[in-house]
Amino acid sequence: MAEATQPNPTTDPRSGFSSQTKTFHSLRPPIPLPPPTQPLSLTDYTLSLLHLSVSSPSTTPFLIDSSTGSRLTYSDFLLQTRSLSLSLRSSFPSLSKNNVALILSPTSLSLPVLYFSLLSLGVTLSPANPLASPSELTHMVRLTKPVLAFTTSSLAPKLPASLPLGTVLVDSPEFRTMMTTNENTRDYGKTEVDQSDTAAILYSSGTTGRVKGVELTHRNFISLIAGFYYLRRGEEEEEDAPHPVALNPLPLFHVFGFFMLIRAAALGETIVLMERFDFEGMLRAVERYKVTYMPVSPPLVVALAKSEVVARYDLSSLRVLGCGGAPLGEEVAERFGKRFPGVEIVQGYGLTETGGGATRMLEPEETKRPATVGRLAEMMEAKIVDPVTGEALPPGHRGELWLRGPSVMKGYVGDNEATAATLDAEGWLKTGDLCYFDSDGFLYIVDRLKELIKYKAYQVPPAELEHLLQSNTDIVDAAVIPYPDEEAGQIPMAFVVRKPGSSITEAQIMDFIARQVAPYKKIRRVAFVNSIPKSPAGKILRRELVDHALSGTSSRL
Repeated sequence: MAEATQPNPTTDPRSGFSSQTKTFHSLRPPIPLPPPTQPLSLTDYTLSLLHLSVSSPSTTPFLIDSSTGSRLTYSDFLLQTRSLSLSLRSSFPSLSKNNVALILSPTSLSLPVLYFSLLSLGVTLSPANPLASPSELTHMVRLTKPVLAFTTSSLAPKLPASLPLGTVLVDSPEFRTMMTTNENTRDYGKTEVDQSDTAAILYSSGTTGRVKGVELTHRNFISLIAGFYYLRRGEEEEEDAPHPVALNPLPLFHVFGFFMLIRAAALGETIVLMERFDFEGMLRAVERYKVTYMPVSPPLVVALAKSEVVARYDLSSLRVLGCGGAPLGEEVAERFGKRFPGVEIVQGYGLTETGGGATRMLEPEETKRPATVGRLAEMMEAKIVDPVTGEALPPGHRGELWLRGPSVMKGYVGDNEATAATLDAEGWLKTGDLCYFDSDGFLYIVDRLKELIKYKAYQVPPAELEHLLQSNTDIVDAAVIPYPDEEAGQIPMAFVVRKPGSSITEAQIMDFIARQVAPYKKIRRVAFVNSIPKSPAGKILRRELVDHALSGTSSRL
């Protein structure tokens, strides 16, 4: 992890680009960070900001279960976190700093308590997807070497039985006792945690290969949270603004779900948790809990803009949607704006490897550029690198995005080869994304370099075609993949989810696209499906679609 360098006199104040170093610098103001050598856990840093954010912790709810309405105030949350820390010290005296704890559990009110407790003890979190197969879990265990696991009684059989300190069931009465048995938690004995220690090992989505464990330090997350705390958006500081209530439909094992949890605590927000995502359940939660902010993926924006179900719910409390995970089409943003004129879409861009943050929109006028993912976040710097020549490029030129800054990961645990291929000696993270900056420092995501369709001598970005397909009123959702072709090498193939009642045909879809793109970008094959497979963050699982296309089973999706 490298700290970003400061802009020099050759840096353009509009774009942030230095003609001397060929580097883009953040245009955001500097923010205060604790000295990197100061012992400080993510828990302690977050709670130090919380005490400045919440005036009545005994009555302000921190966590709400969307399905049951059960809630935990900030005071109760702090008591449970400290009680659990004391119980873990007592029950596992050999549990020490930098040990890894594997966590396999659906979202619940006790999971944030566990996260904050382990982080305060300097124990590295390793949260895994409860849907992971036993072989995938075996791979994760081999990478991270956990000494202890936390899981539920139904998921416990998936885990290996050979962990040194065994397994704790988070849905057991014993675990509930561990969180509530220690009433005097004032002297719960803090652990001295270095900011360079690994806070969490979060897993990459695995859309292009086997999952990798991303090592993120306490410092990585502290730098991210500091940016959101000190550079708040304007509406959060209005005196008459309602208490911010964030809905988190993402699982807490995902980098964005994890970050949402930490962010809410630092800002003193109420966060509504969903055990599992479903569209109508999300709408019910917004209405019931008067949600003001919600993270979404572009496909979710499409659904909000098009779905007839939306009209059944009162979503008037919504003020901001934080959109990420993939580029958002301009037509989709405009359609959403017509349906929800009072709701801002604030776009951002990040990877698991950057703790979920890299660029974002901050000022209200920045949201008026829906095709971008905002400007470089505070303390970040970037390069646009020609994938062929390795040359760093100026604004307006496409190339691979490289990032450097205090939120960039330590590396991939147990995989030195992958780390060396992604992080260079100067701390630059090679994202694998084809991007460009404009003359005002706004970043545009074209597509994943590995997902570009190679049609004859041309490169076709699937995202561009998906945006056009999603603008069609007869199409609910769509994805585009490369399909092998003897003459062209690859051709664009579309998977399309029709709007209920629509009878749009393959020929009509191909003609709809052909009228809007250059000949080499035309869609030349279409399959109609019931749904598009996606990751928890809303990313299209193209590899799964390619497998279905090649096996001839796409009709069963």
